[in-house]
Amino acid sequence: MGKIKVTSCEIEGLYVIEPTVFPDSRGYFMETYNQNDFKEAGLNMNFVQDNQSMSVKGVLRGLHFQKQFPQGKLVRAVRGTVFDVAVDLRASSKTYGKWFGVELSAENKKQFYIPEGFAHGFLVLSDEAEFAYKCTDFYHPGDEGGILWSDPEIGIEWPVSEGMELIISDKDQKWNGIRDTFKF
Repeated sequence: MGKIKVTSCEIEGLYVIEPTVFPDSRGYFMETYNQNDFKEAGLNMNFVQDNQSMSVKGVLRGLHFQKQFPQGKLVRAVRGTVFDVAVDLRASSKTYGKWFGVELSAENKKQFYIPEGFAHGFLVLSDEAEFAYKCTDFYHPGDEGGILWSDPEIGIEWPVSEGMELIISDKDQKWNGIRDTFKF
């Protein structure tokens, strides 16, 4: 039914995806994923798991990845606004260690595709946000890795507003920097 607009990012493999929205007097309708539309756009991935989280303003989740069972992710904000980030961990990539961030919101309805080989994280900018993601592999708890969200070598410019208190899990505060992390 709907078509998608796919925009390549500065880092190869990352895409911002905008679905067609059909508004009417009752609200709107959109397809958040249509395998045929994605294949037509050159995006051939197979999703096996859907996840959804709810977080409050200032929550920073990440930067996460799986080592032996890497996950590609199609992410979006169902409610609220997040700043979503991917960091290239592909050892042979010319953009290894580089990051790209995009604001995802219920209002802009943008989605972000992050392929295997990247660390992923997000910061909640609104009072609350519900965040949904489709994954190309299952979650394997013993396979999880991460990078410190504030690693100066990566230099992510998180949009922390004045007075925003960051809420970061103990686990996410203890990851090493990119210099000491796993490479794909």
